[in-house]
Amino acid sequence: MKLLRRHKDWLMIVIAILAIPFIFYFVRAPDYGAMKRGEVGQIYGRKLTQVEIDANARLGGLAQALGMSDFWETLSLRQPGNAGYGTFAVNLIVLRHEADRLGLRPSAPEIADVVRKLPAFQGEAGFDMNKFSGFVRLALGPMGLGEEHIEQLVRDELCLNEIKRLLAAGITVSKGELDEKFQRGYDKFYVTVIRFRSADFSNGITVNDEDVQKYYDAHKAELKTDEKRKVQFVQLGLTEEQKKSTGKERIDALQKLSDRATDVTQALLEKGADFKQSAEKFQLPVHETGEFTAAAPDPQLKGDPQLSAAAFKLSVQEPNSDPIQVADGFYILHLTGVSEARPLTLEEAKPKIVDALKKSRSRELMSTKGAEAVNQLREATKSGQSLEAAIQKAGAKPEKISPFSLIEEEKTKPEDKEPKRDEPTDLTAIKDAVAFLNAGEISDFSPSGENGFVAVLEKREPSTDANAAEKKAAFEKRLLDNKQRVVLYEWLHDRQEAAGLETSKG
Repeated sequence: MKLLRRHKDWLMIVIAILAIPFIFYFVRAPDYGAMKRGEVGQIYGRKLTQVEIDANARLGGLAQALGMSDFWETLSLRQPGNAGYGTFAVNLIVLRHEADRLGLRPSAPEIADVVRKLPAFQGEAGFDMNKFSGFVRLALGPMGLGEEHIEQLVRDELCLNEIKRLLAAGITVSKGELDEKFQRGYDKFYVTVIRFRSADFSNGITVNDEDVQKYYDAHKAELKTDEKRKVQFVQLGLTEEQKKSTGKERIDALQKLSDRATDVTQALLEKGADFKQSAEKFQLPVHETGEFTAAAPDPQLKGDPQLSAAAFKLSVQEPNSDPIQVADGFYILHLTGVSEARPLTLEEAKPKIVDALKKSRSRELMSTKGAEAVNQLREATKSGQSLEAAIQKAGAKPEKISPFSLIEEEKTKPEDKEPKRDEPTDLTAIKDAVAFLNAGEISDFSPSGENGFVAVLEKREPSTDANAAEKKAAFEKRLLDNKQRVVLYEWLHDRQEAAGLETSKG
């Protein structure tokens, strides 16, 4: 939460949050099978176990599958991947504790009403019982969950909404604040960018043997070969005809495959079970990969990123994966070989070291030249020179950017979501650089990937949108919602501290 406190202005928080689309996921439970099952910390003076974290993480997957996007995003703090699941799991414990402390107990009719309105269960005429039944059969079973977990999550969401309401009391947006932020957000910005490319500074950079040796000595722990894996796998997939099916027919076909995949994994749990023999018992052909790395998966596993990821979670002690669902079926993996990462020798590491040092020094030179250009431009404009003349005198090549607003209209058509041909890929970074400049001012040098830029704000024009009043009302609501969200995040952070949360995993 400290990061939010350091923002220069609430507007940037609004821009950052509103730039993230609300996506409905239909996510299966993450594979935590290879993770440690014991104690991982403590909370409220008791042990916090991996089993408890796993159980709550599965509920995070269920929340996404149900379309409870705001609930998921609030408790996961919008973090991606396992970090999001872990944060959700801990915050769910905190939420339930606080709801009990505050005496929040949603009624059965309230819960039932929300369940009927969940996006996952909606048809053309509203709540669709067939969708509900199909979801229970296809989604809950493989996740090790039941219908009661849906009600449990809805109860949690209702408690969270009530806590939000209590925390929101007294939070307002003043007219002055609204006017200033709306104007800054929707004004048209006319910007010229001066670009710097690190590759342009690499000529003349030399790396001698002494440099290489020093780098090698300082980074030995990081200079390793990639770990390699080799697996066998069986695939339980839909037939070509079944792949064309939809609705109940497809769900039923996938459910049968899921049941069969579960039978295979159960057989592999038997003492002395052999992967090939178990596969033969179920008349499943066994496929085998060559050695592959996490960054370069075997061609047979490239169809879905989670397959390669699952392979690197297997161990000699637990060589078999759980069923991994893909678009048209399931995979079960069996680890057959591991080539551990080993330290690189100096000679093996030398090409990487030379490349890293050249890139690092090029970026340093680029940053120095960028800062010098900023000072030259600012001094020139102070002396009364025009921006155009100042840029010319600095020997820079200006690039005019198409006029933009800090807050753009939401793009609804798929074809509109692709970057425009004349829209730079680093437009977001450019917006950040000029957001608080006045006309005629010059930004600091901003790194952008391997390269960087200096932005000059030529002018700002007020929005002339005929729907400005309507937009302003919507903006005020979004700004207020965002303030309330930040207060809720601060509350969660404080409640974690009050819970005495300590984790051994960080």
